[in-house]
Amino acid sequence: MKSVFTILSLALALTAAANAHAEEARLTLKVDVGTPSGTVQVAVYDSEDAYEHGNPVRVANIDVAHGQSEVVFEGLTSGDYGIKAFHDVNGNGRMDTNPFGLPVEPYAFSNNAVGNMGPAKWDRAQFAVSGQTDHQLTLR
Repeated sequence: MKSVFTILSLALALTAAANAHAEEARLTLKVDVGTPSGTVQVAVYDSEDAYEHGNPVRVANIDVAHGQSEVVFEGLTSGDYGIKAFHDVNGNGRMDTNPFGLPVEPYAFSNNAVGNMGPAKWDRAQFAVSGQTDHQLTLR
């Protein structure tokens, strides 16, 4: 009887370890930019609330001036994510806008979603991340 419990305990431990490993994900984000200068500032969000209120779970800078075109986010939990990014062409650390508050530097949202009178909404930008996931943004 003791060996049955030992085998059952081992099976449960292996199942738990496999499930924990299966939940961990890796996201590779590739960006296309028109001008190879400055950096692309990237923010990754794990929920609609975080996306709408600007609370990213991960951030990164892609140094396109020095030939970088991608970033890898490891250790994510499998689930839905959204991305906001902008190309800081002049390297001043912020998205430049015109006097009306409209962006004058290229930007993008995951799924290359387009907003209507503002940023793209979560329902257009969200995408599933599990295992190894590749995603591409075209900044415009």
